[in-house]
Amino acid sequence: MEPVTQTETLDIEGMTCASCASFVEKSLSRTPGVQRAVVNFATEKATVDYLPGQATPASLKEAVVQAGYGVLERAPNTLAADRQAEIDRQKAEAYRRLTRRFWVAAGLAGGIMPLSMLMLWPGLLPGVPMQAINYLLLLLTLPVLLYCGREFYASAWNSFQHRAATMDTLIALGTGAAFLYSLAATVVPGWFMRRGIPPEVYYDTTATIIALILLGKVLEMRAKTQTSAAIRALLDLQAKTARVVRPGGLEVDVPLEQVQLGDVVVVRPGEKIATDGVVEDGYSAVNEAMLTGESLPVEKKAGDPVFGATLNKTGSFRFRVTKVGADTRLSQIVKLVEDAQGSRAPIQRLADKVSAIFVPTVVIIALLTFVLWFSLAPVDVRLPLALVNFVAVLIIACPCALGLATPTAIMVSTGKGAQYGVLIRSAEALEKAYQVNTVLLDKTGTITRGEPTVTEVVAARGQAAARLLQVAAAVERLSEHPLAQAVVRYAEQQSVPALAATHFRAVEGHGAAASVQGQAVLIGNQGLLRKEGIALPPELTAPAEQLLAQARTVLYVAVEGQAVGLLGVADTVRDTSAAAIQRLQQHGIEVVMMTGDNPQTAAQVARQVGIQQFFAEVLPQDKASKVRELQAQGRVVAMVGDGINDAPALAQADVGLAIGAGTDVALEAAGITLMRSDLGGVVTAIELSRQTMRTIRQNLFFAFLYNTLGIPVAAGLLYPVFGVLLSPMLAAGAMALSSVSVLTNSLRLRGFSSATH
Repeated sequence: MEPVTQTETLDIEGMTCASCASFVEKSLSRTPGVQRAVVNFATEKATVDYLPGQATPASLKEAVVQAGYGVLERAPNTLAADRQAEIDRQKAEAYRRLTRRFWVAAGLAGGIMPLSMLMLWPGLLPGVPMQAINYLLLLLTLPVLLYCGREFYASAWNSFQHRAATMDTLIALGTGAAFLYSLAATVVPGWFMRRGIPPEVYYDTTATIIALILLGKVLEMRAKTQTSAAIRALLDLQAKTARVVRPGGLEVDVPLEQVQLGDVVVVRPGEKIATDGVVEDGYSAVNEAMLTGESLPVEKKAGDPVFGATLNKTGSFRFRVTKVGADTRLSQIVKLVEDAQGSRAPIQRLADKVSAIFVPTVVIIALLTFVLWFSLAPVDVRLPLALVNFVAVLIIACPCALGLATPTAIMVSTGKGAQYGVLIRSAEALEKAYQVNTVLLDKTGTITRGEPTVTEVVAARGQAAARLLQVAAAVERLSEHPLAQAVVRYAEQQSVPALAATHFRAVEGHGAAASVQGQAVLIGNQGLLRKEGIALPPELTAPAEQLLAQARTVLYVAVEGQAVGLLGVADTVRDTSAAAIQRLQQHGIEVVMMTGDNPQTAAQVARQVGIQQFFAEVLPQDKASKVRELQAQGRVVAMVGDGINDAPALAQADVGLAIGAGTDVALEAAGITLMRSDLGGVVTAIELSRQTMRTIRQNLFFAFLYNTLGIPVAAGLLYPVFGVLLSPMLAAGAMALSSVSVLTNSLRLRGFSSATH
């Protein structure tokens, strides 16, 4: 038996690159009791599975702090919206501090640049010694280093103490080397001149690089906030207050956090529903688009569930609160999306492996670049050239774009999926959906509505169909059988006046009997007619056989010993099923149906929706084996189901998709949950997965290409042929641009639209 673990999510402060995330992850993984730790650089979250007896949330936070990073505190027992608002507030403050540091660096760099140009034209300021200008440049550069770039050096030192290397290591080495060289040239210029080396300073390089990197960070942080906009949009939908009925019938508006289980809440037209509950009285139509993606309002009456943050449209009603806070459907959706955004897709492993060895490798390349230039360049310029190329290699190689390539796309796509009512539980499920080539559909409740519906009413000669339905419904109102409920539902839809029935009795295995307006009425299967010795008239025989051939269940109705008609009942196909299946097939995906029904019924449903292959008479315990059978053929299988008996098959499939109206067991077993009870969500999930993977591959390609081409150019590879060297300042600008371009490419997923919605 596997040990029971708990999961803790930590909001990490101070990470600047994928290497930082990798370092924090290793620190958490080494903590006693931690079973698994995943740190996501884009979301700045750590998701940790740990054994409660061996680790605690406090020990996890201590591990992060020991690694040199911070943890944003989450106040306990707060609403998801309030918690997110606090995180947003803290991040907004961090953004303001970062922006302030950038403007200070940019302003000082703007003054340092023209002063540095005086080295080229000393005659512009006659009588002013170059030494004095260098000291002025030093004074202007110090605030850039000590205030604007302080965090880079502190982080690099922290990493050095922990025998690690991050992006800040590259920045600190590059700008630090340029500054120290300039400092030496300023303080002891004679030492350089005695060796035939001009005492040139590179304060402009140091200041401008820090300003450009800070600009990249500002743009990056701004773009990151947009990737989680979907979650904030969901949380913003939540009502802030609720109108609660107090003893004596007094209605009082209270803050949402004060609403308790069992409270009765009044909802008027146009108001948001405060939290989850069950309607006690009243009638209305509710827009549940924020949960399901379905724009059509859903009718609500006594006994129906309602969900927080949905919008009441027309009527007024009261409901009793059944869930509050973190237990509400909205909070669960937000938690699912956050977990998915914090998870790691398999495709990211390549980037993680590269990032783990990238920074040390770059440092080695930079040192080799310095040595080669110092050895091969002319004596009078070898030290400056070696230094400039050393700095350029360090700066251009920062692996930000590599670390952002996958998680930013995952963040945007999972948020977009939630808007369409497609809840993706993990990045792995999202990536697997891209590879699916076979979709296995459970029939009942997935392709069909999952409840019997009257499809035909056939009256015998001389009988009225409306009267037949009225009499049948009178008897069935006293029965709890699903077929009886279908008859009653249909009668109500047809606005048939209700009649009272007396002396009701159930005939086990056959149907029911009762007295309606003094007449004995029977309704049931053909066995009931045979048992009562009632013959079926010729005009009903042919319709009955035709309905049976169409896999309908036939209910026969007799009054005073005479068969007066029959009702055809079937589990009807959802209106959207055929179109969704056709679209899956257009994507080159084979759709297979699986059902416990007989082959005749299965074939009928398959024909209706355009499915070629199906499995009939499949027992619940055999559903998972059918998935394995398809997988053995080399297929990547997505299983779609809604019931408890679908859970093993959902878990066995490469990707499990649970219909949102299904059981909790099915939802837990699935990697993707469809909030709408139709197959359009399957199409949306697969299309979203394909577009996301396309975006991730583009991001990784550009990130790898950027570093593959950028490092050799920065090292001076083009100089022997073209005489071109890459300025460290241009390297810093290119590095910032690469991260922003990856983020911008990921944000294009916000324009994703599904044809099935």
